[in-house]
Parts: sequence; C-alpha cells; structure tokens
Amino acid sequence: MKRFWLVLLSLGLVLAFSASAMAVDVKFSGSFYAAGMYLDKTALVNTSATSGVGSGSDNISTAFYFQRLRVKTDFIVSPGLSLVTRFDALERVWGAPRTTAATDSTALSSAPVLDGGSSGTVPENENIAFDLAYIQWVSPVGVFQVGYVNDGQWGTQFGDSDGTIGKIQWILPVGPAMFTAYIGKTTDYSRTAKFTSPTAADPQRSMTDMDTDQYVATATYNVNKDINLGLLYAFKRIAQFKGTTTPLYAISGFGSSAALIKVHVLNPYAKAKFGPVSLEAEVNYVFGKGNFENNYDRDITIGMLSVYVGAMADLGPVYFGGKFAYISGDDPNTKDKWEGGQIGGGYDFNPTLIMFNRDRTYWAGSLSGWNSTSAQNSSGLLGACGMTNAWFGQGIIGGRPLAALDIQASLAYAAADQKPTNVLNGAYGWELDVTGTYKITNNLSYMLGVGYFFTGDYFKGYSNDNAVRNDYMLINKLTLTF
Repeated sequence: MKRFWLVLLSLGLVLAFSASAMAVDVKFSGSFYAAGMYLDKTALVNTSATSGVGSGSDNISTAFYFQRLRVKTDFIVSPGLSLVTRFDALERVWGAPRTTAATDSTALSSAPVLDGGSSGTVPENENIAFDLAYIQWVSPVGVFQVGYVNDGQWGTQFGDSDGTIGKIQWILPVGPAMFTAYIGKTTDYSRTAKFTSPTAADPQRSMTDMDTDQYVATATYNVNKDINLGLLYAFKRIAQFKGTTTPLYAISGFGSSAALIKVHVLNPYAKAKFGPVSLEAEVNYVFGKGNFENNYDRDITIGMLSVYVGAMADLGPVYFGGKFAYISGDDPNTKDKWEGGQIGGGYDFNPTLIMFNRDRTYWAGSLSGWNSTSAQNSSGLLGACGMTNAWFGQGIIGGRPLAALDIQASLAYAAADQKPTNVLNGAYGWELDVTGTYKITNNLSYMLGVGYFFTGDYFKGYSNDNAVRNDYMLINKLTLTF
C-alpha cells in the first residue's frame, strides 16, 4: 500500500510540475559570430623615419580570433504579459588571457567599468553577462516595460549605441503614430546604506545626490509606407561627479572641481524612399549648463551638434550612394563653453573598417599617433560616442553578382572639426574599404573585408616633422542568427 501511495504521489508531482511548465511559453532568439582580424600596425607613429632610430613599439602587428554569443529569451506568462531577458556569453579572444575583474571593496572609484553596450563589465562578458531583464505588459492603455531595457537606439543607425539601462517605460501606438516616455537610471552613487563613511579619495560616500537620470519622450509618425518621421526629447541630470575633484576635469579640461550638469536633447530624424532611392537624415542637438559648486571654477555653457545625411540608390544588381556626418568638436580656446566631445556617431555606426569601427577599437585597441592623438571610438559623459569631433564623407558602390553575394567598396575622408591644443593639422585621413558578404543560408552568412587607411597629418600631433605610417586591416566574420 505504501508503494502504491508513493507512486501516486510521484505521478501527482509530475503532473503538477508539467502543468506549471505548460503555463509559460518560452521563445528564444539571438546570434553568434566568430571572426578573425589582422591589423598591420597597432600604432600610426613612425619613430624610425622621424628620429632615425626605431623603438620597435610602433612597428607591431596583431592577429587573433574573437567571438560572441547573444541569447534573448521571452517567457510568455499569459497573453500580453511576459518576462524578457538577454545575455552575452564567451565574448572573448580565442586563447587570450582573461581580463582581471576589479573589486568594489573599499571605494566607489575602484568599481569595475561597465562594458560599452552592456550591463556587465568586460570580465563578465568574457564569461556571461545579463544585459536585459524586464517585465512587459500590454495593457489597454499602452505597453509598459519595467527593468533593465534596451536603450541608445533611435531613428537612423547614426548616433546609436545598443545599450541597456534601468527603466520605467511606456509605449502607446495610435494608428500611424507611436509615443514613448520613460524614466531611466544611468548611474547611482546614492548607496549610503552601504557606503557611509566619506574619505578623501571618495567624497561620494557622504553624498546622497550622486545620480545620473534621464527623462525621455519620443514621437514617431508614418506618413505612408515610405516616409517615417520622429522626434526625441530628453532631459539629463548628471550629478554623479558632484563633490569629486577630478572626473569632469579629465573629460572636459574646464577646472579642478566637478559640476552638476543639466542638459536638454533634441533629436529629430526622417526616413524616406522614392522608388529605388532611399534617403535618411538625423540631427542631435544638446544644450544646457554645468554649474560648479565652488567659487574657483566658472560655470560652463553646453551646446553640441551632430548632423547626418545618407542616400542610396538600389538599381537591382548595382547600388550606390554616400554618407555625410558632422559632429561638433570642443574649442580649446573657450574655457567656459563645451561645444563637443560628448556626443558622437555611436557604437552601431561603423562606416569604415579602421578609422571609425567599434570591432577594431574594442578588440584591437585605439590606433595611437604622436602626442596622444588616436583613432578610436571614444566614450563620452552623455553616453556612448563612437566617432567624435569630425567632418566625415563617404562614397559607396556595390553589386550583387549572385543573389547570395554582396560586394561593396567605399572611399571615405574625415577631418577634425576642432583641433586640440596638441594638434597642428585637422585631417584624419582617407580610407578605402572593400567587403564581400556571402549568404550561406537564410541564417548563416560569411563576410570578408580589407581596409587601407591613408593616415592624415592629424596624427603628427604638434610637429609636422613627426612621421606617420599608413595602415591596413583584414577581417573575416561568420555570423549565425536564430
């Protein structure tokens, strides 16, 4: 009899667990890529041509393989209610030493820096890092999303940096229009329950108002199936550096003490298609004030602008077009103004393989020139930046000799909008890129690319006698989507 009841109880537990599991529908999607990169020079300086004696450090190449797995999971609890998660795993160079994880045991300033476009640090992404985890509820008055949600992508690809922040977000579709509003928490140093004793190195410990928050509203409208318009407004209150002694100085060069920064953002875009011709444009204007909390440093006026225009004509087997971008730089002669350096083209905008490319920067590092000049996708206080301080133009031509094969060539030129104090010339240089992408199956593609960078005089720093080298790169990438 005991055996009978034991079997019956076991069957009941199996049915109970099966019923719970059947109540949740799970959907998976994601991507995996594996890539190889060869960069002929990791620095653009040429010491042997300048001084007659080469240090050897400026004549180094690098070659390696790297990969990333990204998995998004939707737990559909009931119609209209779901839990959405996403993680990145094994984002690392094959066989390379693991990055050492920093600790946050004694000071906020020693906390690990988050990886660009992720909620985790570099060491976490080399193993596994969750980027998204939020509840999504489709209610009668709109869609609500609460948790760590996607952020940083809006309008065209220009200015975009796929990221994630803590949000309370509301989305309301109304016919051809869509409205969005959210509160986002970027940085929070108000953990006074844990960090209660201020130190000279970490005055944040004594302050409760050390947050960076953003309040955002957007509206998009589909005029018809070929024309789409949108406008984003954001207010950002950056208080994470209040009371510190160096962070803002290191970023802007304005003074020895940090400020409370309040900025407004206007970000309209337009996309249109007229037959075979596609057009897109986007403007990002940031304005506001930075108020220092002492009598030593003057307050600063903030005004930064970026403009992008892209056009493409697709004539079937052949297509051609171009891209233009302007991103204001910071004038070193106006100490009470902040005109650039903190907004940019974004990590998702990678028009070239070498000069402005997130993969090259993330995996191979910045390309350094003389006097601390560099070609890199920098980060900024107002968000991920990518290309900054630039006039950029690019011509593109491509063809599809086979239905599964796309071959593209481009020629780009870039120059600085403002020359820093350590630079005499503004030309970043020219870049010629050729890529080929073959679609093996609907979900699997292979890309092979080569780029050649004609290094400009910008990288000579403050002396025209400094010699620089040209550079080239080879890359191949296998991408699976599911």
